[in-house]
Amino acid sequence: MAKSHNLNRLAYFAAVVETGSFTNAADRLGVTKAVVSSQVTQLEQELQTALLVRNTRKVSATEAGKLFYTRCASILNEAEEAFSELSQLSEQPMGTLRMTAPNDYGTAIVAPLVAAFRHQYPECQVELYLGDDHRDLMAGGLDLTIRVGWLRDSGLSARKLGGFRQCLVGAGDMSGRFDHIQHPSDLATAPFVANTALSDPLHWLFENAAGETVPVAMQSELSIDSAPAIMSAVEQGAGLAILPDYLVRDRLTSGALMQVLPAWQLPEGGIYAVLPAAKFRAAKVSVFTEMLRQAEKIRGRG
Repeated sequence: MAKSHNLNRLAYFAAVVETGSFTNAADRLGVTKAVVSSQVTQLEQELQTALLVRNTRKVSATEAGKLFYTRCASILNEAEEAFSELSQLSEQPMGTLRMTAPNDYGTAIVAPLVAAFRHQYPECQVELYLGDDHRDLMAGGLDLTIRVGWLRDSGLSARKLGGFRQCLVGAGDMSGRFDHIQHPSDLATAPFVANTALSDPLHWLFENAAGETVPVAMQSELSIDSAPAIMSAVEQGAGLAILPDYLVRDRLTSGALMQVLPAWQLPEGGIYAVLPAAKFRAAKVSVFTEMLRQAEKIRGRG
C-alpha cells in the first residue's frame, strides 16, 4: 500500500517559496514561524529530499524544490478553484481577493475602487500588489491581474473592461515653451521624458482626423520607469511626456499640465482583467471585476 502524505504541508512549503522566508510565510498563513518550519522539515523528511536552502538572510528553493514547487502551485491552485466554484453558491463575496495592477493605473483607479469594495463587502479581504512586471497568476496564487495596454497572447482568460487614450503633455505654466510645436515633426528636438517601463519608449505614431500619420523618434535625456514619477518630473518642467489619460486627467483640468498637439491622436490601449481559465468564478472576483468595468464605463464618458 502506498504511503500517504499530509497534503497540508504543500501549502506551508509553497508559502515559504513565494514569500522568501519562514517569517513571511507564517504571517501569510496566520501561524507561528515554528509551525511553518516544522511542517516543511517533515515534508523534506517524507520526501527524503532537501527542498530549501536556508541561510541567515533568505530562504531559496533547491533545484528539486523548484520542480516540486511548480507541481505544488498547480495542485494548490486547483484546490483553490474547487473552493471558489463552491463559493459561487453564495451571493456575497468571501475570502481574500488577491490581485495585481500596474503602478499608475493601480494607484489612480484600482486602489480607490478597492476601498469602495471593502466598504461594501467588509467580510472580504483584499491583497493588492502594484508593479509593472507581469506576475505569474498560477504560481502566485492570484485571483486576477489588471493589465493595461496591448494584451499579449496567453492561455489565460481575459476580459476587456475599458480603454484609455495617450496624451502628449507638458507643464501648464510653461505653455510658451511649447508654442513652436505645431506638428509632430517638431517633436524630434523637443525635451522628452521617456518611460522605460515601455518596450519602445521613444518611437510614437501620431494620427490626425484626416487620417494622416506621422512617426516620430523622440530624443530623451531623462528616462524614468514609473508613469507617476514621470508626471511629477514633467510638472516641474523636465519636458514633454506621453502619459495615459486616467493619470493626467485631473492635472489637465487643474492646469498643472497642458496637452500638446491635441488635434493629433496616439494609439489607444485597453484595460483588461486577466484570470486563470476556469468555468466558474468566485463571487469576490466577479463582483470586483464588474465594479471595475462599471467604473471604466463611467470614466469613458467623462
